[in-house]
Amino acid sequence: MTDASAPTKTILRALKGETQAVPPVWMMRQAGRYLPEYRATRAQAGDFLSLCYNPELAAEVTLQPIRRYGFDAAILFADILLIGQALGVKLWFAEGEGPRMETVTDAAGVAALRPAAEVHETLAPIYETLKILTGALPRETTLIGFAGAPWTVATYLVAGRGTKDQGPAHDFIARDRDGFAALISVLEAATVEYLSAQVEAGAEVVKLFDSWAGSLRGQDFDDFALAPTRRIIAALKARHPGLPVIAFPREAGERYIGFARATGADCVALDNSVSADWAAAHVQKDGCVQGNLAPHHMVEGGPALTAETKRIVQTFSQGPHIFNLGHGITPDANPDNVQRMIDAIRG
Repeated sequence: MTDASAPTKTILRALKGETQAVPPVWMMRQAGRYLPEYRATRAQAGDFLSLCYNPELAAEVTLQPIRRYGFDAAILFADILLIGQALGVKLWFAEGEGPRMETVTDAAGVAALRPAAEVHETLAPIYETLKILTGALPRETTLIGFAGAPWTVATYLVAGRGTKDQGPAHDFIARDRDGFAALISVLEAATVEYLSAQVEAGAEVVKLFDSWAGSLRGQDFDDFALAPTRRIIAALKARHPGLPVIAFPREAGERYIGFARATGADCVALDNSVSADWAAAHVQKDGCVQGNLAPHHMVEGGPALTAETKRIVQTFSQGPHIFNLGHGITPDANPDNVQRMIDAIRG
């Protein structure tokens, strides 16, 4: 007799802790510049932010990799920094240079941010994209919503751009730890509002991207990566019982161990700086893991891509696993290599 309440979608089954003979697969940045159809749609939108805020076109680029490859999940097309804009910070993208933001560098700047409850006015088009996708996706495809984790978003807010070492944010902590904690608190509250609205619009799973978690050490990791993730997940699960959450504290290294238990995450996404063998022994024992093929294989292809894909699948085969890359696919990737990866997974 089967459980009528058990999920049928493969990713939801993995997030419930089920070990499957063939792991479900999706790919970070699967809607992106490596696809010619994405580039055409982005040109139609005019620029990156216009694409994010155009629900019809954002839904279209979200659907493109599903049509082409049949991934088990679609991830909402948006950007982690939109929440900063929703809090009243100016955001723009410099061609070839990435995001630029107005800076928040002290307690006065934090106090000037909009209240978390007011983010929906700016982010309403994102919810509309999700509503379109809910009706447009194949029935078997899981819809994933996401946000940047507070620490990672804060690093951009403080520096006004991406930096190699997140030095400006670390300097803020050293200069005014309470002031920085207040910034994290604002971002935490806004992230709960944002992700909750995504769920109400149709997201079945949400993911927290802490892309720069690896630059935090010791108590700073506990205070600014682990604790905010735990509080966000607890708040979301209180509002949406049963909601699965994937956490990605990228390059956390040894701190991946126990991260799911400490935060309440249903799955921990792994970057490719840790080996699958190590993660299977130390992280997967706590539940579902996601990852962790190195993105360079999507550029280079060949027998190494097939062999490494199969090795990762085999290594994680004793527990719940969602196949993914260890970081986002790069613009120079060969679209044919994505199909080779999928063929190696699904046999």
